[in-house]
Amino acid sequence: MIEIIAERDLQGENVGMDEFADFVAGAMPGLLRYGHALTGNPHDAADLVQGVLEKIGSRWSSVVRKAGDPLAYTRRSMANAHVSRWRRTRRENLVAEIPEAPADRVRYAFEDEPLWQALRSLPAKQRAVVVLRYYEGLSEAEIAHTLGVSAGTVKSQASKAMGTLRTRLGASAEGR
Repeated sequence: MIEIIAERDLQGENVGMDEFADFVAGAMPGLLRYGHALTGNPHDAADLVQGVLEKIGSRWSSVVRKAGDPLAYTRRSMANAHVSRWRRTRRENLVAEIPEAPADRVRYAFEDEPLWQALRSLPAKQRAVVVLRYYEGLSEAEIAHTLGVSAGTVKSQASKAMGTLRTRLGASAEGR
C-alpha cells in the first residue's frame, strides 16, 4: 500500500515516505483497534483504516506540516470517514418478500457479550469518546484534539455514554 501511495505523490518524489512508513508501522495496531470499536467488526475496520491511510499518505508532508499531531489527525479522519459511510448506507432497503432463512454470517467471539452490544449501540461520537478514553487511554484534552471538539463536549459525551452503558448493562445483569 505504501509503495502505491509513494508512486502517486503529487511532486513525483518520495518525500517523507520513510517517515510515513514508520508512522504506519507504529500506529497500525492502535488504529485497527480504534476502527474495530467504531465499525463493530475487524473487516470494516481494516477497510476504514486503509482508506484513511491512503488519503493521508498521498499528502503526508502536508499533514505533518499542518496537523501537528498526525495520529490525532488520522483518528479524526477515521471518525469522519466512518460517519460519512454510515450516513450513505443507513437508508432502508425494502424487499418484496421476507427471506425464509437468515443469511449465514461469521460470528465473532465477543459479539454476544453485553458490554460489546451496549458499546455498539452508542452513537458514533459517544462510542469514539469511550474508546479513546478507556481503551486507548487518552486524556480529555487529547480526545478533544483528536475529534476536533471542545473538552466540554468530550466530558458531556463521555457522561452520556457511561450513563447509557450503566443503564443497558444494569438491565442486562437483571435479566431484562
